[in-house]
Amino acid sequence: LKRGTLDRLDVAFSRDQPEKIYVQHRLLERSKLVYDRLENGAYFYVCGDKNRMAADVQVALMQIIGKESGKGAEYAAEYLKNLKKQRRFLEDVY
Repeated sequence: LKRGTLDRLDVAFSRDQPEKIYVQHRLLERSKLVYDRLENGAYFYVCGDKNRMAADVQVALMQIIGKESGKGAEYAAEYLKNLKKQRRFLEDVY
């Protein structure tokens, strides 16, 4: 934060309160910001549960790209594919 690499931290707690809040919920809440950052060269890292969380985060990200670009699901799929090719979307899932 002091070096300017990060400017915010959003957290999601799924076990600390009655209403579960997951990563994909936070992403969708910040839809425009997420897309703007990707458009400006951001890297996107997904770490954690392979079976549920990673898939849900990827679905949310595709929704964000489709919505914020105004170009829909097919464009979003290609966009995400390109992020992966550029190694700007990286997963460490298990």
